[in-house]
Amino acid sequence: MYQTLTFLHSTLRWFVLISLVISLYKAYRGYSQKTTFTKTDNAIRHWTATIAHLQLMVGITLYFQSPIIKYFLKNFSTAKENFDLLFFGLIHSTLMLIAIVIVTIGSALSKRKTLDNEKFKTMLVWYGLALLLIFVAIPWPFSPFANRPYFR
Repeated sequence: MYQTLTFLHSTLRWFVLISLVISLYKAYRGYSQKTTFTKTDNAIRHWTATIAHLQLMVGITLYFQSPIIKYFLKNFSTAKENFDLLFFGLIHSTLMLIAIVIVTIGSALSKRKTLDNEKFKTMLVWYGLALLLIFVAIPWPFSPFANRPYFR
């Protein structure tokens, strides 16, 4: 089960990133060109938040199945000195949870705005902040914090 969750979590990250980039592109384009917020724009907003929430659920399940996390939680006083363990046990999970909360807030606020330009601006700001946090928290192969392959 752990290997399946790891693969699923690793693969879903690309859907989260792609959906956020598409959302940001549409939001920037809509805001800068002052276009109408269409049903397609709303669907992109909605599906970006949904994909992010799906990734969160897989991530939480993986968190409690992971041998790395089990070791981190049982041996916190010594494990916190190992940055790889600290990254996955605390930093990654906390930053990702914050990023998903930001996506959720951005989606909800954008949905409730009445002016199209405000909808785009809200998506642009909140989704942009979430994407920045996600980029920092992903264990990229080139990351100085903790690294993993692009696909597992």
